[in-house]
Amino acid sequence: MGSERSICAAFYQKGDTLVMVKGSCRGTMSAMSKTQHRARKRFGQNFLQDTGVINNIVRAINPLPEDHLVEIGPGQGALTELLSASGCQLDVIELDRDLVPGLLAAFSVNPRFKLHSADALKFDFNALAQAGRPLRVVGNLPYNISTPLIFKLLENTAIIRDMHFMLQLEVVDRLAATPGNKDWGRLGIMAQYHCAVDKLFEVPPEAFDPQPRVQSAIVRLAPWTESPWPACDTQLLRQVVQTSFGQRRKTLRNNLKGLIDTTRLEALGIDPGARAETLTLPQFIEITTAIHE
Repeated sequence: MGSERSICAAFYQKGDTLVMVKGSCRGTMSAMSKTQHRARKRFGQNFLQDTGVINNIVRAINPLPEDHLVEIGPGQGALTELLSASGCQLDVIELDRDLVPGLLAAFSVNPRFKLHSADALKFDFNALAQAGRPLRVVGNLPYNISTPLIFKLLENTAIIRDMHFMLQLEVVDRLAATPGNKDWGRLGIMAQYHCAVDKLFEVPPEAFDPQPRVQSAIVRLAPWTESPWPACDTQLLRQVVQTSFGQRRKTLRNNLKGLIDTTRLEALGIDPGARAETLTLPQFIEITTAIHE
């Protein structure tokens, strides 16, 4: 193997972004692998290590030079290396400050790479948006923040072309669930209202270090360019769905009391004695529209 150089000089922080002002950094993932970093439970860190899985993920994403990608939680740079090599514009968001020097050492030589030392749950994704260039969001998401982060991104689909995430298999099954399934609920309904959802493939625990105790999977969320669903008040829809599933064993009659009465449900052709998990997305939209009128 050829020699590697990783010399990082001065950096300054501009908001949540670390900017290199002098010196040079040249490296690859091996520059980071030499850095000893113990995964932290509080950050939900499980670092992707399996080269075959990494290659499969990047093939699914298919990054191109004209793309603007945003990687959430690059960790030790397993995906970052191949994404950066594609020539795309790449913004990465990393919360763990101990990982920042290694990421900068490996990738800041690339003028199209920018690192944001920030919490993705608080990050303003609109600040990265450019006219005519929707964002492509990717990440091996920490399991402890995956659901709230997905809900945050669903509120920003106007600036997003697609999303590819590594998630706990259980979460992917909820995203891709269908009515009548035990996994059908608030997450899947709202995701499918905003996006086409595709479960791509599963990933075993052995692909990570440390190994999680659960199976993982890759999912693609692609915001609709033309929605197949009738337009409705999105915030009200979210409230209706959340209230409907508030107590899964109770009927719509009980859970939706105060939002809509049984007579109006029956007028929509919906059985007030049914449970929320039996309703389709169009039926939730019909309830939302009836309440809004």
